[in-house]
Amino acid sequence: RLIALMARETGKTLNDGIAEVREAVDFLRYYAMGAEKDFAAPMRLPGPTGETNHLSLHGRGVFCCISPWNFPLAIFTGQLAAALAAGNTVVAKPAEQSPLIAFEAVKLFHKAGLPVDALHLLPGKGETVGAKLTSDPRISGVCFTGGTNTARMINRTLAERDGPIIPLIAE
Repeated sequence: RLIALMARETGKTLNDGIAEVREAVDFLRYYAMGAEKDFAAPMRLPGPTGETNHLSLHGRGVFCCISPWNFPLAIFTGQLAAALAAGNTVVAKPAEQSPLIAFEAVKLFHKAGLPVDALHLLPGKGETVGAKLTSDPRISGVCFTGGTNTARMINRTLAERDGPIIPLIAE
């Protein structure tokens, strides 16, 4: 079903579709293993004699994940898996050209046991939906894959917000 949707929505060939499903699975495994290792317990850091320092990792809140049309399953899944594995909830905004693939992927996340409240899908145009999401004060971080000009606009939008620095992971 996923391969057929990718062929329909984005013109993927059968071989490209198979490779993309495999890459999506690789992302899920990679971030699951990383989360088990990195979030298991605080890491003791080297320090001077008589001093003990620990580093603990935790989620930031709600992450906005904006994915591209050319890898509508793999990058979409990778962004979501990374944000979720790090302890965040996610609002996913897929490319406007591939909402059905994203919808099917989100259904699979929920079917696998992810709470519905932890992952929401919000399809639409970047100029409207994406812009609203990145300027929303409830967003605690943004993961974006796409054009450089769009990444710069997102960066400026986040920089204009009051409060703590909002992480932007842009590819």
